[in-house]
Order: sequence, then structure tokens, then C-alpha cells
Amino acid sequence: MKRNAAKQNPARRSRLLPMLLGAAVILLLILLLYMLTATKNTAGADLEGLPNYTDVKGTFVVDGLKYEKQPMLGSPDAKVKVMEFADFKCPACKKWTEAYLDSFIRDYVDTGKVQLYFMNFAFIDRDSYLAASAGEAIYRQSNEKFWEYVHKLYEQQGDESKIWATQKFILNFVKENISGIDYEQFARDLQDHTYMYDVKEDFKIAGAFGVNGTPKFMVNGELLPDSSYEGLTAAIEKSLAE
Repeated sequence: MKRNAAKQNPARRSRLLPMLLGAAVILLLILLLYMLTATKNTAGADLEGLPNYTDVKGTFVVDGLKYEKQPMLGSPDAKVKVMEFADFKCPACKKWTEAYLDSFIRDYVDTGKVQLYFMNFAFIDRDSYLAASAGEAIYRQSNEKFWEYVHKLYEQQGDESKIWATQKFILNFVKENISGIDYEQFARDLQDHTYMYDVKEDFKIAGAFGVNGTPKFMVNGELLPDSSYEGLTAAIEKSLAE
């Protein structure tokens, strides 16, 4: 009997091995399916809070740059008005801001030569629109805090090719980085897309004046052919000399 049992064990093991391997494969497939479903659900939840320009209804009339509606720095008596057009997802906008904005403010805005304005040209993706809408919501509470938002959001800018400026990200970002505003009001404005009309209006106005990318600059209403710091300062100096 013992000899028969010994002979049967290898055969039993040979049958069990494929069964165990099959079970392991099935468990692995279930795990992969769960991970894919969880990833899709997370991505879907992030996309749900993102606006579309097609959802923003209203009549858009392009009758000037509407300086009075834009965040600004500097004296209203400055001889030169500079308008920057930017998208918060734009790597070149981040680079320009980090390299030049502080020195530009020091040399031209603080000296009374230039009044600097910011206009959204949110075009890269749907989270561009949301980041712009968040900026508008902050600006309506505080012009000063808007410029703080500009600096700090560029510092945490994500990959241009990925959706990163989601509602969850922006709400957490503002809560942790922008103090001195009514956060609850900001959160409501962001979630309700309160200022998406203004973001789309900026987009329409900028496009009507020839803006087709970012960053772009206007000096006293004239769109510059390039975005170099040298080109911008040369145009400013020319206007100051006139």
C-alpha cells in the first residue's frame, strides 16, 4: 500500500501544478482588472470637475482689451500699458515668469514707467481653463493675491501633456499656499465655474487681437512679434521715448 501511495503522489502533484498556476493567473488578471478600473475611476472623477468652453454660454463682444477687468500692477498714470497673455499650463510662461517677472516689475512697474496687465489665454487643455478660472476667483477677492497665485502655481506646474490642474489639486494648492482670502467662497466659485465666462471672454478677445500662443505681449495695444524679454523692453523703451 505504501508503494502504491508513493507512486500516486507524483501523479497527483503533476495534476495540481497546472491547477495552481491557472489559479495564480486568474488572480493576477483580477488584480490587474481592479487596478485598471480604479485608475479609470480616479481619472474620471478628476475630469468631471473640468470645464469645457462649449459649456460656457453667452454673447461675447470684442470691443477692446477691457483693461478694467484684468489683474494689474503699477500706476494708472504710467505712459505704457503692457498686457501679458498666458496659460498656467504653459512651460514657456513658467520660464518667462521665473526668469523675468520680478526684474521687470522692479525696473518698469515700480518705477512708474509701465502698468502691467494679465489676460488669460487658456488653450492647452481643460485644466488650463480651470486654473484660469481659479485665478479669476482669487483676483475678484484680491488683486495682490492673484499675483501671488501666479508665482506659486508656476512653481508647482505639472507636465503640460497631462491633466494636473484638477479641482482637487487647485483646492488643496490654494488652501496650503494662498492665505488671506475667503477660502470657502473661493471653493464655491471654483466648483460652480463662476468665472468661466470671463475666462472664455479673455480667450475670445485675445484671439481677435491675433494671439495664438503663450506667452505673448502687447505694448500700448500692439501685439509684439515674439516673446523675448529683449523685444518687450525695446518696445517699451520706444513707447517711452515717443
